[in-house]
Amino acid sequence: MDPVIVVGAGPVGLALALSLAAQKVPSVVLDEGSGGEEPRPVRTAVLRPDTAAFAERLGCAAVRDEGARWTGWRAMRRGTLQRQVSFGDGLDGGPSPVHLPQHALTRGLRNAAVASRLVRLASAGRMDALEQDDHGVAAHTGGPDATWWRGSYLVGCDGARSTVRKLLDVRFAGRTAVERQAVVALRTELPWPGEALLHRLPPWRTGGDEVTARPLPDGIWRIDWLLPARAELVTPDALMGRLRDTLAGWCGTTPSYELLDTGVYTLHHRLARRWRVRRAFLAGDAAHLLGAVGIQGLDEGLRDVSNLAWKLAQAWHHGASEVLLDSYQTERRASVAARLRAADQAMPVLRGGGGLRSYLPGAARGHDALLADGHLGRGPLGAPPAYPHSPLAPPPAEAHTPVGTEAGAPVEDVPVTAPDGSVVPLRDRLGRGRLLVVLIAPGTGVWDRRHWLTAGVMPRLTAAVNALPADAELLVAEEYPGAAAHTVLLVRPDGHLVAAFGGVWPGELYTAADAARGGAVVHARVEDRTVDIN
Repeated sequence: MDPVIVVGAGPVGLALALSLAAQKVPSVVLDEGSGGEEPRPVRTAVLRPDTAAFAERLGCAAVRDEGARWTGWRAMRRGTLQRQVSFGDGLDGGPSPVHLPQHALTRGLRNAAVASRLVRLASAGRMDALEQDDHGVAAHTGGPDATWWRGSYLVGCDGARSTVRKLLDVRFAGRTAVERQAVVALRTELPWPGEALLHRLPPWRTGGDEVTARPLPDGIWRIDWLLPARAELVTPDALMGRLRDTLAGWCGTTPSYELLDTGVYTLHHRLARRWRVRRAFLAGDAAHLLGAVGIQGLDEGLRDVSNLAWKLAQAWHHGASEVLLDSYQTERRASVAARLRAADQAMPVLRGGGGLRSYLPGAARGHDALLADGHLGRGPLGAPPAYPHSPLAPPPAEAHTPVGTEAGAPVEDVPVTAPDGSVVPLRDRLGRGRLLVVLIAPGTGVWDRRHWLTAGVMPRLTAAVNALPADAELLVAEEYPGAAAHTVLLVRPDGHLVAAFGGVWPGELYTAADAARGGAVVHARVEDRTVDIN
């Protein structure tokens, strides 16, 4: 089989190549650039806990070594503290987001890709042609070293101006300039070290409607000001005036600071009409643009990767149904569309024009909480996506039982016992191309593994897992939220719950696993031969 062609060597493209490599699928990454990303201190990424963990699993050491995990979050309105959240295990905020320079994230992913024998990074000219047939994809890059590249599948991770999207003739409809922000990166001391701040309607003259401050390592802060909707020019003098007034407003007097970088960003909301055209797919900014009201677009790009990689790996190794490959567009496009709808509905209220509702008791506090959702990764503006109506969902069955996670939602990261006897976070077993079957068995931790492997329901469950129509790994957990003893969870390779069963039901488990791989009787064309993947 030919490798998967990944067009674009930004964070999304590199993450896809690494995720495929983790599932033993080779790829070639076509990099039109110079092989790196120019350091820009104002260009940073805030990764939610799930996407930060995903990047770390791919071998990106920068998340751990160059990212800042905030100790807390505070929201202010005018001169009053409205809300304060503390991050950490057992605290009200849960795990912290990770804030790091985007060039550090890209470099960390690139270093991991260079170290992988299954990833080939290729400096290439701009792609100018794409052809598909029943067996694969051919991509042509121009320039002095014009080349045709042959692949089994192709994924366009080439950004907002995606050449792949244009060659596929896919519409990219949406809204232009939904928000503008002036941004600075500087080294200084602020009164709340390690905490991020959202300040609405600050009381100083140049405060505007909203300003955020988010810490980075080494005493660096990124500060963003929401600019008026009209396209006024932001001069260097005006930006420095904003900065000095803001620092003085927070600190009493303007502290000493070292200015590192400045910028003005315009945010757009767009959604590609199709994310799959035969053997070609779109991911990241090539498929969607979003980022207003605190939403993190890079997060969504990494979630595209997590969703798509295991499906391409299934197709590459075993062949795949159209249902499985189409489910990438069905699940991810619907999720991003819902995020965009939530932002469009929230913006008139959050950015003015809320009418009488703005003056109702508690309205301001509710608006601030809604905006915090986007920044903190909660609610419709920020929470990790669920796929309750996925085409990969199994039919309802008497054996299904409710647990603390709805079917289609991401599972909780509980400790599990792996086949080698080690106890690891459940999240560490994701992304390997296998379904996970998790037995909830309280008390197993106090027994020698050799005993409980052959006791109770384990032999029957082991036989059922070995008989599944897709590769699966059996794990054991002491407990899971909302799950009774002997509950069995079936989890997709990307960490979404397929179904939970009230005990060992081999037939129903088989049916659910078959649904999760896109159907039982599937014929796929692989290297000029028809393969029945049953």
